[in-house]
Parts: sequence; C-alpha cells; structure tokens
Amino acid sequence: MKEIRFSDHARLKMEILANHEITIDIDFVTETIRSPDKLETEAENKLIAQKCLDENLVLRVVYREFSAFIFIITLYPGRRSRYEKD
Repeated sequence: MKEIRFSDHARLKMEILANHEITIDIDFVTETIRSPDKLETEAENKLIAQKCLDENLVLRVVYREFSAFIFIITLYPGRRSRYEKD
C-alpha cells in the first residue's frame, strides 16, 4: 500500500471540524481513500473519494495519487442529499 501524506491544510481542517464536534480520524480518511463509496475525477489529476459519515453527511477527501504516495489536499463533510444524487 502507498504511504498517505496529509497537507497542512488537511490536518488543520480535521482540527477545525473537531472543534465543531465533527470528529474525523486518520483511519477513517484512509478507509475513505482505500474503499470509497463514490470516486470522482476532477481537473489537474485530482480525485475525490466519498464515504458515508452518518445518515445525513458524507466525508469528501480531495487528493492526488503519485507513484510513491497519496497526497491529501483537503477534506470536508457534505450533505448526503447533495452528493448522493446518482
């Protein structure tokens, strides 16, 4: 398995979410990338992995995959109703 590296922004985002009582641990982020419920390809070789957080929210993880590692750019929760339309 490839090493997963977090940007400073992604780590800060996890702290901010925890302050708002949305706790997302590193293992869940890793699971989201390794086994997403949904995977989207965006511009500039960015990927967005999505996994269900609870009955109302999903976690979306924006990352790039390189030959030696995976680099997490950012992550954010979103409403399931917005992102699970298809």
